[in-house]
Amino acid sequence: MMRRPQTLLWLLTALSALLLSLPWLVPHTGALALVAFVPLLYVDAFAEREKLRCRWMYPAATFLAWNAATTFWVCNATVGGGLFAIVANAAQMLLVWLLFRLAKKRLHGVLPYLFLAVMWIAWERHYFDVQISWPWLTLGGAFAQSTRTVQWYEYTGMMGGSLWVWLCNLGVFGLMTALRDGRWQRWNDLARGCASVGIVLAVAGPVLVSKLIYSAYEERSEGTVDVVIGQPNFDPYEKFESLPQSAQTTVLLDEFEGALAGRPATPVLLLGPETFTGDVFLDDPQSSPTLQRVQRFLGEHPGAEMLLGASTYEIFQTRAAPDILARPFGDGWVLSHNSALMVRPGEEPEIYHKSKLVVGTELTPYPRIFAPLDDWLSKKMGVGGLMGRCVGQDGVSLLHFGPGRIPIGCAICYESVYGEYAAEYVRAGAKAMTVITNDAWWGNTPGYRQHLSYARLRAIELRRDIARCGNTGISCFIDQRGEILSQTDWWTRGTLSSLVHLSSAQTAFVRHGDVVGRVCTLVFLLLAAVLLVRLFLPGKRR
Repeated sequence: MMRRPQTLLWLLTALSALLLSLPWLVPHTGALALVAFVPLLYVDAFAEREKLRCRWMYPAATFLAWNAATTFWVCNATVGGGLFAIVANAAQMLLVWLLFRLAKKRLHGVLPYLFLAVMWIAWERHYFDVQISWPWLTLGGAFAQSTRTVQWYEYTGMMGGSLWVWLCNLGVFGLMTALRDGRWQRWNDLARGCASVGIVLAVAGPVLVSKLIYSAYEERSEGTVDVVIGQPNFDPYEKFESLPQSAQTTVLLDEFEGALAGRPATPVLLLGPETFTGDVFLDDPQSSPTLQRVQRFLGEHPGAEMLLGASTYEIFQTRAAPDILARPFGDGWVLSHNSALMVRPGEEPEIYHKSKLVVGTELTPYPRIFAPLDDWLSKKMGVGGLMGRCVGQDGVSLLHFGPGRIPIGCAICYESVYGEYAAEYVRAGAKAMTVITNDAWWGNTPGYRQHLSYARLRAIELRRDIARCGNTGISCFIDQRGEILSQTDWWTRGTLSSLVHLSSAQTAFVRHGDVVGRVCTLVFLLLAAVLLVRLFLPGKRR
């Protein structure tokens, strides 16, 4: 007799996983996230009521399937890292759900469900700040390919979307529960009317508000910058292993030469991809053969300046390591950075070092623990360092373009996923944003499309035009409403040109930061304190 209910429970579990996954895989399906948890909430309630064993398996399967379906592509670059990301992220989601289960034993009414919502959002917010950070599946990101429905992110940021997801899921689940157990019939007409209106407003209200904002929004402009994006289209595994840097530089400069042919000698920003070159030593950047060629090229095109990515290095001729992340280099030590350079003819380049580094490939997290472990494993396996040792700078800094030194923010790759971090560029004075990246590590999978879509959310949160350059697709121009104005195709070589609007206005999200995340964290801590009291002092419970 039990087989049929269990089959239904597993089907509902699979349905939740499907509804959670589709917004990251299929454009314009973000609305599915508004009901994605409802099947899982029903499964949880049924399993608890029937006292089924191993109830944790249902949410575990949902979260593992969701992570695997949406971020499997990480395995294309590193199988071990991809599997770790999938399992570790799913395990944290499961922990949140198990704490919700615990809360249901001591809190009553709607409090356990409120606890679940604010706890999940508090976890998402915390995930942006820890060193082992993988906030790719933040619930508010479900609308990254449905940007016309979340124009209000300029007020709340992406955490506002996470709150919307939970309000809708809990509202729909509460309504279904009331209908099932007969409470709906016992309510009076006013109560039923208020509940119905509340659900409709929770689901449709933000969409209507977003539509009004979108229709009324006018691009803010305090002038423009002429930008040419160059997409050289190198296979990254060849780029870093067998393709000479001189050949790579020739390709990119030839693309820019073709784009500039016939143009008047006016200011133009040439935008190249992340880690384009790896021959820049910070004690003497002008000695870089790549920068020398770029500066000669810029000297032949008056008004042109180039922003491009580079792996840069600091050399220390000291007996002791200057930093725990330094690696031996000759008789000294070297520190590595993933950097963005603004290059002008005859001048030292302006440099910004990426701060939000990718765990494992760039960043050794908690280095006092993991750096010695990495060194020991490397010696045992007879290979170089297994974990990246890049060092970021503290906070953001801006690059400047043109005779007027226009301040521009440059998010390097992974940094474009972090909304509050990106807001720091605007607080520092950035009038436009750029993103430089190399997404080809993952192949033609959903990864690079998901990464692009997060830049669209940043455009809304910051209300800044964004010029995005990838080593290969998708390079594009994004306006202040998050719309892609023009873009390159995947695995193509070429250039893209557009005028980028400048603005010094600041959105509510830029001015105040992640208010939703902070408030939810506070509410979570208060409810957690109540839960602890009721766990350890059960006599205090009503």
